[in-house]
Amino acid sequence: MDKLIDSHIHLDRYSDEEIKRILLESPFLEAMISVSFDLDSAQRNLHLSKEYPSVKPAFGFHPEQPLPGDHQLAVLFNWMEGHKDRMIAIGEVGLPYYTRKEQPIEPYAELLEEFIRLAKKWEKPIVLHAIYEDAEIACELLEKHSIKKAHFHWYKGKVERLLSNGYFVSVTPDALYEQEIQELIQTYPLEQMMVETDGPWPFEGPFEGQLTMPAMMQHTVRRIAAIKNWPVDRVYEALFKNTKDFYQL
Repeated sequence: MDKLIDSHIHLDRYSDEEIKRILLESPFLEAMISVSFDLDSAQRNLHLSKEYPSVKPAFGFHPEQPLPGDHQLAVLFNWMEGHKDRMIAIGEVGLPYYTRKEQPIEPYAELLEEFIRLAKKWEKPIVLHAIYEDAEIACELLEKHSIKKAHFHWYKGKVERLLSNGYFVSVTPDALYEQEIQELIQTYPLEQMMVETDGPWPFEGPFEGQLTMPAMMQHTVRRIAAIKNWPVDRVYEALFKNTKDFYQL
């Protein structure tokens, strides 16, 4: 069976029973990059990585929420430094697109730059939530600090700057029914692409009402192969190698 790596999942947001089901029903799954929402999320991801070797935790602060206070942020940074050897990447971090009207962007950009500095200092990849025009801000900060290993998850928007910097994007199961994602697949080189679930985020179309599972990525791979007119086995091989190399698994 062709192997895959889920390059972006919030495994800590599944129940213990659901996690056992994921592992039981996903024999093709080599690893999961489990990104964090905040400190509590990071701590659970760390625990899961100790319990299940296939779980590779990333630590960060998701931007679609109110900013942490100075003390809260200091505690998070100190905890991350104390556990950086267990951390596969910094993430999920970025800029708040969907809650933009509720809060100014500048403090989030300042926090993102702090995470970028840590990624450079600790020599870790960084996992980004930055879509549409926010990608320009993120790219400016990444370029400022000469960051090469950046992963823009579930990306939407212009691709030229990401391409020129060699940044990676990942594709979710909505590739089966979202024209915007299908156009991204057509445009972006397979050599800079991964697949993800972003689970437990729910999907529509053929996945309506289903618990988001890594098996959905198999449908994504077949859609990528069809759009790019590549053999399915070669697409599996490329996506697996891309993710394994990027995260040094």
